[in-house]
Amino acid sequence: MRKSLIATAVLASLTFVGAVHAEEESPFSGNISLTTDYVFRGISQTQGNPALQGGFDYAHSSGFYVGTWASNVGWVDDVAKSQNSMEWDLYFGFANEVGQLSYDVGAVRYFYPGSGISGVSSPDTTEVYLSLGWNILELKYSHGVSKTLFGWNGTNTTSTRNSNYLELNAEYEFAEGWAASAHVGRQIIKNNGAASYMDWGVGVSKNVGFGTFAVNYAGSDADGSCSKGEAYCFGSNGKNAAGDRFYASFSKEF
Repeated sequence: MRKSLIATAVLASLTFVGAVHAEEESPFSGNISLTTDYVFRGISQTQGNPALQGGFDYAHSSGFYVGTWASNVGWVDDVAKSQNSMEWDLYFGFANEVGQLSYDVGAVRYFYPGSGISGVSSPDTTEVYLSLGWNILELKYSHGVSKTLFGWNGTNTTSTRNSNYLELNAEYEFAEGWAASAHVGRQIIKNNGAASYMDWGVGVSKNVGFGTFAVNYAGSDADGSCSKGEAYCFGSNGKNAAGDRFYASFSKEF
């Protein structure tokens, strides 16, 4: 799930419960963004090319939420030669808070329409996740329950079920409308050590009223050298999908 503010939106809606004179907020929301590179867990999903993204969410005052999100991608076509250029996510969960601790538990299904090819593992993936938040920090664990994780096969088996991703995120508003963020994560691909890696990143964003501009840096120790035929070299264009990169984005919620 690429939209990371679901739980924040749900928790914000909870503050209005029981407020007699508060204006009732709609449980429905949407988002749209344009980014110069779609980076997920330190890996470019678009081979360094721009992406147009957007989604819709429903967040109930009880904490339950459900939503969908989509983006153009490039790696599935490069790997499977499937002519697929889209990622479509469906997710649901429950988010709430206990004292100063917030939590979010849910599941997400990543679809790559049109990617099914005989003899090639499907990139379609299902994960369950749990996150805990305190102050500016969020700790999140995602666990793969589908047969493969994003199409990865194991070294001696086709299954990479029980792959997992652990991440620590921080976001700090240092001035009105300005925020700094930091991230570190560890992706474990079950039965495939060559595809496992760590990633990290930092960013700064500015809310300008009609939307938010952001500039980010992402890096990883994933192996993506095309000359060496490493795991995160996708396609024949010679681009390292795991290399250090800077990218910018504009997003708007409505």
